[in-house]
This record gives sequence, C-alpha cells and structure tokens, in this order.
Amino acid sequence: MAASVDGFIARHDGSVDWLDTPDSFPEGEVLSQECLDEFLASIDCYIMGSHTYEKALCFESQNLGWPYGEKPTYVLTSRSLPKSRASVQFYCGDLGRFVNDHLRPAFRSIWVVGGANVCHSCLKLGLADEIRISIVPTMIGCGIRFFKEIGNDLPLHLVEMKAHASGIVELRYETRK
Repeated sequence: MAASVDGFIARHDGSVDWLDTPDSFPEGEVLSQECLDEFLASIDCYIMGSHTYEKALCFESQNLGWPYGEKPTYVLTSRSLPKSRASVQFYCGDLGRFVNDHLRPAFRSIWVVGGANVCHSCLKLGLADEIRISIVPTMIGCGIRFFKEIGNDLPLHLVEMKAHASGIVELRYETRK
C-alpha cells in the first residue's frame, strides 16, 4: 500500500492525485519494468475491497489498463458491482474462513491490494504475514488512514527497506504472531 508520510492512503473523496510526486532522490533505486514484472509474477492472487475495485475500473476506463492481469482477483463486497473480466470474483462472508479454507490451500502468494478496511480486517484477524508500505514524500493532512485501531499490539520485523529515485521509501515487515 502506498501512504503519505502522515499515514493516509487517499483523500476523503478517494482520490490519489498526490501519488505523483515531483520529488527525486538521486541515490535511490530506479524502479525498472523488469523488477516490477518480477514482483507481479510472484503474486498468485489478489484480494481487494469494493472501493479499490471501483478505482481500478476507473483507471481501466481511462485507458490506464488493468494492473492485475488475468490472475484471480477476489473483491470483498456486499454490493452488486459490474464484473469486468472472468478473473474477478466477488465474495461476501467470513474473511478468515475464506482466506484460510479457500485461498491459502490454492495460492502461495495472496496479495491484499486494499483498501484500508480490508487491510484492517486482515491485520485484526491475523491473516497478514507481511506488510509492505511505500511512503510517498508528501503530507496530505487528512483523508483515509492506512491503519485503523486493531485493538492489540502487532510486533513487526523489518525485512527490507529501499529508497527509490522518486523519493518513495519502501518498507517490508514480517508480522510476528
């Protein structure tokens, strides 16, 4: 998930216009298409909330493409939404049971795309094995927070950190249960 320095993933209206930052860090790594392709190839399926799905549909309608390829994409929703492709499935029900009984036996790498409610539920239910945060060098002051209160401590172990030429800092933590 990408977040502003002050911990927001979107403005209150859901816009993410602040993700495009003019900042630069000359000593940082340049994110190559090869690295991005390698990372995306490591993902077996995606989970997202309905608002993230609608944002992806919006990007697709603007000819920005569908970033999830043909990999299985599960949208958590209780609403009726348009199905844009065969790889998209909708689910409404017990998230823990769905992940543990259906997804984990079938997929090695399950990537939670978002949004904040889905991430919160996965953390609260102990379903997340790792957290990746890309900190964008801007502060937006208010909006939708990345992390909500989960009601208990969640110890993390820093596995990797990268500074990118764009000024974005990527942090990867493993959860300690």
